[in-house]
Amino acid sequence: MNREEQVWFISGCSTGFGKALAIAVLERGYKAVMTARKMSDLDAVLAQYPGQAKGLILDLENHAQIVSAASDAIAAFGRIDVLVNNAGIGYFSSAEEADMQIVRMMFEVNFFGLTELTSLILPQMRKQKSGHIMNVSSIGGLVGFPAVSFYNATKFAVAGYSEALAKETAHLNIKVTVVCPSGFRTDWAGRSAFETPVQIEDYAPSAGANAEAIRSRSGKQPGDPVAAAQAMIKAYEATKPPLYLMLGAGALNGARKKLEDYAVDFDAWADTSLGADVPLSA
Repeated sequence: MNREEQVWFISGCSTGFGKALAIAVLERGYKAVMTARKMSDLDAVLAQYPGQAKGLILDLENHAQIVSAASDAIAAFGRIDVLVNNAGIGYFSSAEEADMQIVRMMFEVNFFGLTELTSLILPQMRKQKSGHIMNVSSIGGLVGFPAVSFYNATKFAVAGYSEALAKETAHLNIKVTVVCPSGFRTDWAGRSAFETPVQIEDYAPSAGANAEAIRSRSGKQPGDPVAAAQAMIKAYEATKPPLYLMLGAGALNGARKKLEDYAVDFDAWADTSLGADVPLSA
């Protein structure tokens, strides 16, 4: 199938990864369904690619908008070849300081909205007998960091869901990739993140210090969203795309360190772990 016939559905295209990816996809000749909470955020790109790009309103807290976005995307182009679940929000807070209402809202956007949209696109991919789902997680979906414990929880959930989904859909020719960026020049640490107003002094050296460090680097991170977009396109076009795609040196180094830390604990406690199995009586 020619690129001109293939369709990408990308959520969260107002700025950052989503916008950079949508532009890169369109420049490469693919069709693209772009979503944002405000259509005005998409107007400039849509005007540049008439007939090739479709804009839709999508707030992942809104069930009706999720349903209509999925159906309208398929109606517009007749198929979805790549679903990129990119939209998401962050929240800076220690676990104890967190506002549970904001935590639940973040789970609605980062996880439940993502999974609902995926479930609505999957029937079309099964019908096509092809598809690729790219779920944008984070190095924070593999490694926990102070100040973003609940954000970590949403992204760990995305990673676990994606691993299982990949095994459920492999025989259907539907591929799954978990995209794990580290620090990129996006609005994640800016307007896309909430922060607790509660300040417990005991957490200043851990959660407080890391939140301040992340905020201070916003807009100055080493990661380039345009380069990340090209990496995601490369993964889609690969014969054997990765289950996990690390983006940025921080993500790659952090993931490798996590594997090393796992191995140390697993090996040190191997006898205890094996001792938990008790053979059944004959």
